[in-house]
Amino acid sequence: MPGESAMKIQQAERTDEKLVRGIGVPSLTANIISSTIGAGIFVIPAIVAKGLGSAAPLAFVCCAIAMVLFVTCFAIAGSRVSLTGGLYAYVEVAFGRYVGFLAGILYFLTALGAVAGVVNVLANSVALVVPSLGSPVMRIVVMLAVYGSLVFINIRGVRKGAGAVTVITFAKLVPLLLFICAGLFFIHPANLSWSAWPGSKAIGDSVILLIFAFVGVEVALIPSGEVKNPARTVPRSAYLALVITTIIYILIQIVAQGTLGGDLANYPDAPLAESAVKFLGNIGRTILLAGATMSAFGFVTSDILSSPRMIFAFGRDGALPEFFAHVHSRYRSPDVAIITYATLAFALSVTGTFEQLAVLSNVAVLLMYLLCCAGCWVLVQRDVRSDGKPFNFPGMKIIPALAIIAIIWILAHATLWEFEVTGAVLAVASILYLARVQMRQKS
Repeated sequence: MPGESAMKIQQAERTDEKLVRGIGVPSLTANIISSTIGAGIFVIPAIVAKGLGSAAPLAFVCCAIAMVLFVTCFAIAGSRVSLTGGLYAYVEVAFGRYVGFLAGILYFLTALGAVAGVVNVLANSVALVVPSLGSPVMRIVVMLAVYGSLVFINIRGVRKGAGAVTVITFAKLVPLLLFICAGLFFIHPANLSWSAWPGSKAIGDSVILLIFAFVGVEVALIPSGEVKNPARTVPRSAYLALVITTIIYILIQIVAQGTLGGDLANYPDAPLAESAVKFLGNIGRTILLAGATMSAFGFVTSDILSSPRMIFAFGRDGALPEFFAHVHSRYRSPDVAIITYATLAFALSVTGTFEQLAVLSNVAVLLMYLLCCAGCWVLVQRDVRSDGKPFNFPGMKIIPALAIIAIIWILAHATLWEFEVTGAVLAVASILYLARVQMRQKS
């Protein structure tokens, strides 16, 4: 098995040698922060406050501790497997192509749930700005317009799609930083006090939802084949980004809760915008609503550019029928994959709420993290290594075990429905995969 892993890495590295290793600590850190801080943080503070009240910041701390364990596993694996694909490459090298395929399916389900949930946030933000677009029928029209326009842009070529993605990072961070810097001076300490320690169930229920706001590092690690000195860059960037993101999130929750108090839970659609009214007036509300809308649209734009490529790759590699790898004759874009992905996302957006879709996405991503943490332990046991000295420290082998325990605890707070949906998708995907393998063997 070690020889097989080494051979797979060498084979993939020969392909990755065509890429330029130009991503350093600053750019990878920025990429992780950009991938992590999205539209969810504009609405999640109200949902967490509903479950935990003034103790809500505690859920952020618990989530950050769990993420430290997960990120450490990613850093260990990333220092040993520096291939394009990130977590999916780590899982494939550790467990083989089939399990790697399942990790890809879990990413696909994560992306679908996330983008569908964020489109719900986008529709809510638009309705708050233009109330006439808030009816159920008009919400569907808004969602259809979002997906339709982005499908049109992306089918016309990757350059058009990449150009549309250039909307983000500072544009979406500016309203949040303004909210924090101005709001800290208007906090009422009494709104942040809590007398009783919340129960394990209440914290767990909040953490499984809050994971939605913390995930993103796995997307930023996909271009691992283009990272300079990955054994050093991946760990430093991942930890730095997690620290910055956690500080921003906790400050956002403290400002929202410190200004609105118990009323925070009463504004599920736009809690930060309502909080901003307290210290910036209506202009603050408008800025935060614009920020939420921009962040949501930016996330969806980026996702429609990237995630359909997973369907295309499955079709190209024979895991799905070749039809899904169709390329547009004129624009040379994966048109069938883009249309298929957007259609599935639209159906989920219409039938689910943000909270349902966020938890569904989180169950899939946590299962993917579970595979990666287990794969991390296997990579260390086999001493798989790429270029450079691997990330090592005393007691390293216990981290994957602690991470797996944390994942199991968080997953214990998911509902049976979320597991049923995820299990059904994996079962159908496995049947299709095995059928394709048999067909290839016969031919």
